[in-house]
Amino acid sequence: MEIANGIYLGELRVEITHLKSGKTIITDAPPDNQGKGESFSPTDLMSVSLGTCMLTIMGIAARTNNINIQGTKMKVSKVMGSDPRRVIEVHIVFDMPPGNYSEKEKDILKNAAVTCPVAKSLHPDIIQGVTFNYQ
Repeated sequence: MEIANGIYLGELRVEITHLKSGKTIITDAPPDNQGKGESFSPTDLMSVSLGTCMLTIMGIAARTNNINIQGTKMKVSKVMGSDPRRVIEVHIVFDMPPGNYSEKEKDILKNAAVTCPVAKSLHPDIIQGVTFNYQ
């Protein structure tokens, strides 16, 4: 199923259009790889995709189990390797909104995160560090 179209704009930039919504994203190579770093790089998008997938699947689990996670914040970082140049680690930190989470609810949310489709699609050599901060 085709989901997007893209066009190379030059200067190491690509514009991607989501076919269903018409929304666009521009990627830019990072400064350490000959780019300007003025937008997400492709590896940034891969890393952010992991975090947003985790948070989306957590949202489904939260809805199913009547757990309020609205307002959950996420921080995403990545570590690049070389020979070949690649992402070797992605770290996601979830700052959960105030709430009285039971251990069972915490387990439900963690399991949802680490079993999301993107997490299961990435190569097993990529370290996926996930941290939950509960207030």
